Amino acid sequence: MSWQDDYNRRMMNTFGTPKVELVRGEGCTVFDSDGKRYLDFLGGIAVNSLGHNHPAVVGALTSQANLLHVSNFFATEPQLALAERLLRISGAGEEGRVFFANSGTEANEAAVKLARRTGRPRILSLKDSFHGRSIGALSITGKAALREPFEPLMPNVDIIDTTIEALAAAIGPDVAALFVEPIKGEAGVQPLPEGYLEAARELTTQHGVLLIVDEIQTGAGRTGRWFGFQESGIVPDAITLAKGIGGGVPIGALVTFGAASALLQPGQHGTTFGGNPLVCAVSNAVLTQIESDDLVANSAARGAQLRAAIEAIGSPLVSELRGRGLLIGIGLSQPVAQQVVAVALDHGLIVNAPNESTVRLAPPLIIGDAEITEFIDTFSAVLNAVLNDAPTEAS
Repeated sequence: MSWQDDYNRRMMNTFGTPKVELVRGEGCTVFDSDGKRYLDFLGGIAVNSLGHNHPAVVGALTSQANLLHVSNFFATEPQLALAERLLRISGAGEEGRVFFANSGTEANEAAVKLARRTGRPRILSLKDSFHGRSIGALSITGKAALREPFEPLMPNVDIIDTTIEALAAAIGPDVAALFVEPIKGEAGVQPLPEGYLEAARELTTQHGVLLIVDEIQTGAGRTGRWFGFQESGIVPDAITLAKGIGGGVPIGALVTFGAASALLQPGQHGTTFGGNPLVCAVSNAVLTQIESDDLVANSAARGAQLRAAIEAIGSPLVSELRGRGLLIGIGLSQPVAQQVVAVALDHGLIVNAPNESTVRLAPPLIIGDAEITEFIDTFSAVLNAVLNDAPTEAS
C-alpha cells in the first residue's frame, strides 16, 4: 500500500490526493520520499520567507523549546518583542496595537469583530477577493464558488466591484469597514487598479469607515516593501498578517493604527494558542533576518530580475506578468495552468495555479542568481513541453 493510499484512507478529502510526499528541505529546495529534488518557487504559498531549514528558524525553535505555551493569561518576552517589531515596521507606532492569532483566517475574523465594534452594520469587500475559509472570513471573500456551498453566510456584507465608482456608490454612514488586498493573490495575482488605495483611503476617511488591508499574502517583504499598502503611501486603520511573518510556523496578527486600537476591549476576543512564545520567537527571528539581510530590497530586485527573465523566454504561452516583488502571476494565453503545474512538478519545479490561466510564483525571499537561472531553464522546458502538447484552436 502506498503513502497515497494511506492519505486517502486517513485524511478528509478537502485537498484531493497530493502528488508528492515531501520529507525534508534545504534553502530553496525540498526532497520527496523517493529522494527527488525540487526547486521550491511557491514557498508554502508565500509562507517560507527564509526557505527551508534556515539557521535562524532552527535556532529560534531550539532556544524557545523550554517554554512553548503559557496562554494569554501571561505575557512573554517573545510576544512583546514581536509586537514591538510589527508596530515599528508597519508604521503603526506607539498608538498601534497587536492581536496575535494562529492564521490569516483568524486574523481576519478578529478584524471583522473590530469592524463590528464600530456599531455600524455593513462591511464592504471586493469581488474576487480572498480572506479565508471560516464563516466570518468567507463572508467577506468575494469568490462565489467558495461562498455558495456554505450560504447563508454572515449578513450585511456587500461584495462590490473593484472600482472607485462602486465604492463611492456603496459607502455611507452605515458602513463599518472596507476590506481590501493590495494584490488579490487567489484571483491570479491581480493588483488593485492604479490609485485605488489612495482614493479608498480618502472615501473611508470622509465617511468614518475603517480601511482594513489584508496583507496576509503581501506582507513581510513579499512585494518589495514590508507591506503592500506602503507602496501607495496611505495609512490604514488596520492590517491583517500571517504566512510570511512566521516563516513556516502557524501565526497570524491583527495590527491596528490610531483610534481603531481602542475598539476591542477585554473579553471581546481571545485565543488559546495565538501569540504563544514558540511562534512569536520564530516570527521575530524571521523578521530580524529579513531586516538584517535586507531581503525586502532583495525581493524587489529579484522580482524585477525574474520578470525580465520570464519575458526573455519569449514563449507564446506567456501573455502577461502581474504582481510586485516576489509575488508574481504569469498570465497564460491558454487555460493550461494546471497542466503547467503538473509538468513543472515532473521537472522538479514547484509552482501553483490559482486559476486556469495563471501560474503563481512566491519563492523564498532569499533567492539569488543561481535559483533564478535554474527556474528559467526549467520553466522554459516546461512551457515548451506544454505548448507542444496543448490543443490548437483548429482541433
